[in-house]
Amino acid sequence: MDDHLDPAPGTRPAGPRTGGEPPAGTGPRPGTEPRPGGEPPTGGEPLTGGETAAGSGPETGGEPPAGAALDRRAELSEFLRTRRARLKPSDVGLPDFGRHRRVPGLRREELAQLAGVSVAYYTRLEQGNGRNVSAEVLDSIARALRLTDAEHAHLVHLARPTRHKKKPAARPQQVRTALRQLLDVMEAVPAYVVGRRSEILAWNRMAAALFGDWAELPAAERNWARLVFLRPDYRDLFVDWEQKAIDIVCALRMDAGCHPDDPRLAALVGELSLKSEDFRRLWATHDVKDKTHGVKRLRHPLVGELALQFESFKLTDDSEQVLVTYHAEPDSSSAQSLRLLASWGTDATRAGTTSATRPA
Repeated sequence: MDDHLDPAPGTRPAGPRTGGEPPAGTGPRPGTEPRPGGEPPTGGEPLTGGETAAGSGPETGGEPPAGAALDRRAELSEFLRTRRARLKPSDVGLPDFGRHRRVPGLRREELAQLAGVSVAYYTRLEQGNGRNVSAEVLDSIARALRLTDAEHAHLVHLARPTRHKKKPAARPQQVRTALRQLLDVMEAVPAYVVGRRSEILAWNRMAAALFGDWAELPAAERNWARLVFLRPDYRDLFVDWEQKAIDIVCALRMDAGCHPDDPRLAALVGELSLKSEDFRRLWATHDVKDKTHGVKRLRHPLVGELALQFESFKLTDDSEQVLVTYHAEPDSSSAQSLRLLASWGTDATRAGTTSATRPA
């Protein structure tokens, strides 16, 4: 495909702006493109107008103002654009003639060819117009973009949003009494329940000893995103702070895909975007993933460094709540450190902080 289709950086494609209507007669001639289920009639397709340079395309509006809902169409547009930008022609078996490419990754024409849809139709979707798109088309695009299962689900949520019944805005997330009791009897295992917007809903004594006594914080501050991005002590706590930050942002992105109309989530994103350059950088990647297990290395002020395995369990009766547990390899130094923290309880963090800040 020729490079002359790419306008100079900063110019707008000849197609309509997101949400606009295409000029009459600009669609391709009937019968010239494959039509997977869910594609609109040819006459309703916008002219693609070629590619835009990196960073251009539909206006996304940046981070949302506090309390405003996230723009689902902008989220869909940016998600598709960033997924396309990470693929090279050689990644998907297409020839790369070595000429200068004004856009990163695949062109829209190349992606449309791989997905078996018209260029005009894919352009319309990447401009944020997912109305009436079929599951078949989304599956084809997901395969062409090499999406993971989590990314595929995120694409579906953005393009075909589920209509949620409106709940009272001020209603807090509730943790079942039996689940709180389970946390209490897990005396040797740090465990907590996290809900939507990365809110920490419940925790046990060992979690407080490991991560800090969240009971001392206002309810609004019991939030992993705020702790990780706005609290220097949590930056020190995680040996690989960058990975923890990525995990938090990916989870928030998935939440935003499922609940784009949540004003509290939009307010959180707006607050973090204003206060944290790291959050702005990671949020702009549009990455999503569902990390259910792994290893976290912590640098505790009292017992030093620990390597802990974590497991995440979605609740069957409320998939928006996740039980997270941490444990150490048997007979390891980390296991000994956990036993020491258990003997200190919620005083462990205070003691460690005092020790760390005491003059030599």
